[in-house]
Amino acid sequence: MSDIRLPIGIQNFESLIKDGFIYIDKTEYIYKLVHGNSRAYFLSRPRRFGKSLFLSTLKAYWEGKKELFAGLAIEHLEEESTWEANPVLYFDFNKKNFREDEALETVLDEHLREWEQIYEIDDKTVFSLDERFRHIIKKANAFTGKRVVILVDEYDKPLLENGGTDERTEHDKALFKGFFSTLKSYDEYIAFSFLTGVTKFSKVSIFSDLNHLSDISMDEEYASVCGITEKELQKKLDCCVHDMSVNNNITDVECYSELKKMYDGYHFHQSAEGVYNPFSLLNALSKKEFGAWWFETGTPTFLIDKIKSVNYDFKKITEGKVYADEVTLKDYENDNPDPVPLLYQTGYLTIISYDKDFRSYCLDYPNEEVKYGFIKSLSSTFIQDRQAPGPLDIRSFGIDIKNGDTDSLRDRLTALYASIPYPTDYTERVLEQSFQNVAYLVFTLLGQFVHSEVHSAKGRSDVVVETDDYVYIMEFKRDSSADEALEQIEEKGYAIPYAADKRTLIRIGANFDSEKRILDDWKALI
Repeated sequence: MSDIRLPIGIQNFESLIKDGFIYIDKTEYIYKLVHGNSRAYFLSRPRRFGKSLFLSTLKAYWEGKKELFAGLAIEHLEEESTWEANPVLYFDFNKKNFREDEALETVLDEHLREWEQIYEIDDKTVFSLDERFRHIIKKANAFTGKRVVILVDEYDKPLLENGGTDERTEHDKALFKGFFSTLKSYDEYIAFSFLTGVTKFSKVSIFSDLNHLSDISMDEEYASVCGITEKELQKKLDCCVHDMSVNNNITDVECYSELKKMYDGYHFHQSAEGVYNPFSLLNALSKKEFGAWWFETGTPTFLIDKIKSVNYDFKKITEGKVYADEVTLKDYENDNPDPVPLLYQTGYLTIISYDKDFRSYCLDYPNEEVKYGFIKSLSSTFIQDRQAPGPLDIRSFGIDIKNGDTDSLRDRLTALYASIPYPTDYTERVLEQSFQNVAYLVFTLLGQFVHSEVHSAKGRSDVVVETDDYVYIMEFKRDSSADEALEQIEEKGYAIPYAADKRTLIRIGANFDSEKRILDDWKALI
């Protein structure tokens, strides 16, 4: 059994090294950043993806703590003479509840008070937060004889926590404008600055004012700066994978395959290798279980609210119809009705291909943890039974499917549609989209237990479900009839690919009545 200590939730580089936890070496990126063409950077990555640890590693580097980097890449890349300590101003926006009034002011004030004490500042003529910040930068420079390093962790947490639309958010944006504009105007005192976040708010003045920031979020060179690559997994954590395979009574090869299917697949450049979600991967190896670890931290409320507000067609994702250009993916506008940029930046979608002719990216779920976790989060929001609170009982749907019980499946779907609180101000398009989304959510979740595909392209049935004993071909209609749905299955030849299949073929036609808002017609033919 491996005695490797896995750093679950540890975000401080110094304590990680001193306490003997394993470290996936990312220090070569620090060398590239420090000696690159810019001195001010921005990096966007999903939550729990290693941004804080990387920023903490940058802090230790700039503080000149060479002993912490023994045996790491940068020890051999960096010249001896450059390991000198600079004053570091590190802003951490992770720990505060920003729904409280003046929460952002409180956090900034706490940071400034600490540095005012360190650099012996007691100037009663300086009152505003931005003035105090500028005063600290100049005093730290004079106090140490070194230019200042400014590191900002999760700058956007105050904005995202409030949904990006209310008065408090607008207030925080204005506060950011005055405060962080200092990073550009005081450039002569600053040696290096690095900001991280989940999103890049294109209309937040921090970025309109800080146009000197180099955004490396989609640079191929830095695509693996956070996350764990396949090579890093095999080189540093192979013994942990072996322990997990033994615990699950599978081979090492099977274990690697399952880990890849569950947690790999993030691409932050079209030509870059995929990376694993580090939080999920390390938790899986530690607990030796294939769980949905990232989703235990919860899907952000602001994301669900955004998707609900635009009645998004989820099928576009699995149909490979989600496209976006680079500018759209990098910049988030909270008044943009398209949720795709937010889904990408928050880690629910990732790049799978690139169309050079149209300079656009095709996006999809990165892995099964994200796909099924996200759909489950949506199902609890969109199709929750008001009379029976609790998660969607997808297991019962799966049992019906496996047993060939079409009557029970019909009754279950009928009850589900009858319980959905459709909007009172619906349009015909909104209602149809809601109807389609319910089928999509149910049958996509079934994919965890049986082979289930949801389609809508011409020439393919709406839903195909395969089990060991049955193949279901389903067609759903609105304001029509089950007979018409079955006729379409026959006319379009949806069943032809299964003509030689030994399993029982079941054709199902169903109709949704938009006036009554119920599933009112259903026929199953064997």
